[in-house]
Amino acid sequence: MLVAVNREPGVPLRQIAADLEISETCLQNGVRQAAVEPGAKPGVTRAEADVARELRKWVRLLEQKNEVLRRAVAYFAQAHRPGK
Repeated sequence: MLVAVNREPGVPLRQIAADLEISETCLQNGVRQAAVEPGAKPGVTRAEADVARELRKWVRLLEQKNEVLRRAVAYFAQAHRPGK
């Protein structure tokens, strides 16, 4: 990414992408992210994205545990009904 960020004036990203054998879109995304990381542009840093991903995984796990508990409560409530 440093090659693209520190390129000489007049050198298009298209040429750098071709030289690196990657898509221009991939290079543009990398350049954009390189500006976000130090705070030069607004956006989500890699560290923030990692935290958000871990939190989403934790929420999914807690939702699964809650579903197990709901089913257990329903099962035991049904098993202990009078008349059974």
